[in-house]
Amino acid sequence: MTTIRPIREEDRDAWLPLWRGYNDFYRNEPTDEVTQTTFRRLCDGSDGLFGLVSEDGEGRLVGLAHLVFHSSTWATGPYCYLEDLFVSREGRGSGAGMALIKGVYEEADRRSAAHVYWHTQQYNAPARSLYDTVAHATSFVVYER
Repeated sequence: MTTIRPIREEDRDAWLPLWRGYNDFYRNEPTDEVTQTTFRRLCDGSDGLFGLVSEDGEGRLVGLAHLVFHSSTWATGPYCYLEDLFVSREGRGSGAGMALIKGVYEEADRRSAAHVYWHTQQYNAPARSLYDTVAHATSFVVYER
């Protein structure tokens, strides 16, 4: 049984290994300041950020989803960017990933978001096999500086 709920301040110690696992996968090394600021923003909803977590049947956190709600020039309602999605090894295969995405869609609907979108690495085949069942890939190419 997977439960999806908003992240809370008391989740910090259980969230941190998930956050580290996510960043390790993407070969990212956020500073402690970035980690602390991100967690605070997720909990208090500042700067458009909102966090969800997935609990297993024993109440352990096994996944996270970090959302960014922002305005768009293409719609009157906000867009929802799913910036981070991660499920621990222990949570994989449990339906936690699908449940998190459904939780994202529910929060986006609650806020009348016109659009939900996210990026992933081309080589992330396990996640992409899930994403292909809940959304469609677009033709957009991402550029960075």
